[in-house]
Amino acid sequence: MTAGAYRFPVTTEPRLVHIVDEVPQLDDTSSLTMVVVLDGFLDAGNAAAIASRHLVELTERRVGPGDGEQSNGPVVATFDVDQFHDYRARRPAMSFVRDHYEGYDAPRLVVRLLHDSGDTPYLLLQGPEPDNRWEAFTRAVLEVVERFGVTRVVNMGSVPMAVPHTRPIAITHHANNADLISGDSPWRGELRIPSSAQALLEVRLGEWGHDAMGFVAHIPHYLAQFDYPRASLALLENVERAGRLIIDLTDLRAEAEGREEEVARYLSSNEEVADVVEALERQYDAFERAEESGTSLLAADQPLPTGEEIGQQFQQFLAGLEGPDEQQG
Repeated sequence: MTAGAYRFPVTTEPRLVHIVDEVPQLDDTSSLTMVVVLDGFLDAGNAAAIASRHLVELTERRVGPGDGEQSNGPVVATFDVDQFHDYRARRPAMSFVRDHYEGYDAPRLVVRLLHDSGDTPYLLLQGPEPDNRWEAFTRAVLEVVERFGVTRVVNMGSVPMAVPHTRPIAITHHANNADLISGDSPWRGELRIPSSAQALLEVRLGEWGHDAMGFVAHIPHYLAQFDYPRASLALLENVERAGRLIIDLTDLRAEAEGREEEVARYLSSNEEVADVVEALERQYDAFERAEESGTSLLAADQPLPTGEEIGQQFQQFLAGLEGPDEQQG
């Protein structure tokens, strides 16, 4: 090197995803679905997280206990979570035992190989939604999609809405390919909404020529901070059809029914809360009638309670549902 010359150091982009070289179970697969569940922003009522947990538990039963990591579905791709996670914004839990730390719950962003009830293989991408580097994350997911020959990506999410729990769970369908949409959208015009890593992934995969779609469940907003398995059930019913999978929903359906009975018992003993739910029911039914007749999307004679009114009424409701095993961190 000549005097005074400066050579910039050679740097390389860290590898963001590590993919298993050999996955024999996928060698003869011509159609492969990858389900995406990213915890955090888009998961009111923990609906997607519960659905994801159910899929993993089904694999545990199929494989049997005592097989370690394999019982949860073998990990076929691991993302470098340090590149995506903001530890100060979402601090992982750990234990302090008398005089030392232990049991650090390190965040993991992985792709697992699962099998449905008919032994059809599929992939599950699960973990915390990236806090940063979304574009890099989508490119890393593209590597997974192209390495394993994924033919369809299906993601799940849920949002709080002013809807009563006594009516069917509404699901918003979305896709980067119009041919994948199975039903009419309840939304009209353009909505400007906060983005998410899942949404960006769907957009980018479409630009790169890969089909991606998803389902968003509408959660009664007075139940949004508590587990709501009924919405998880609705999400998985849609994933089942979209992904051409067979998913045993027996236990999840029983869990959902148990939660609905618990809510009903509380309402029967609290007239004020029941009145708010009835107001939501009237608004919901008026909206449905207006949609069917094509007259108006809103019923002027059935005002929806304000967020403040509902919040006041349901403060006691939420406290009544919260038990030692249901508190959210």
